[in-house]
Amino acid sequence: MLGNDTQLSELVEQARTGNKLSREQLLHHLYGDIFRMVYYRIPSRMDAEDVTQEICMQMIKSLPSLKDSSLLKPWLFRLALNRIKDFHRKKRMLSFFGSPVEMDVNVQSSAASDADPAKNILHKEFLFQFRKFTESLSRWEREVFILRFLDQLELKEIVQILKRNENTVKTHLYRALKKFRRNAELYALLRGEES
Repeated sequence: MLGNDTQLSELVEQARTGNKLSREQLLHHLYGDIFRMVYYRIPSRMDAEDVTQEICMQMIKSLPSLKDSSLLKPWLFRLALNRIKDFHRKKRMLSFFGSPVEMDVNVQSSAASDADPAKNILHKEFLFQFRKFTESLSRWEREVFILRFLDQLELKEIVQILKRNENTVKTHLYRALKKFRRNAELYALLRGEES
């Protein structure tokens, strides 16, 4: 596991030059973050895995074009967001031409498969309420909120990913947080209380 940003930058530089072991280590280090990001936006595990694989292949292919290794995360998440948009666009097109699109409504994670049924139910309820909440936000509020709290990115990284002014990003985040605080049911679930 990589301990700091310097180690990650060194690994990125080695991977950029074609070092196969460094590429594998980089993929291993980033795969979980990419998958989590994709799986929330594409709630079919099989589709999310496919899109994550596509993102990883695109990352390796495009890595030599990354000019600053410290910008890896914003660059990668922007690449991932574009792949996710392409996926949804393709699904809409298939749906439009008569191919029914089935999305897995029950988002599950490995944490949700615990033996504790009460914890599993709470986890599913939280995910349901969280998705319902994020769908109620405007497009930019939703994207900024998810990038900040689900994907755990810093504000400066979000600004780079979305290519938006920092004040604009802060405004969208503030509005989303204000709406989140007013959502008593979700807020209670997050704090571990029953509504």
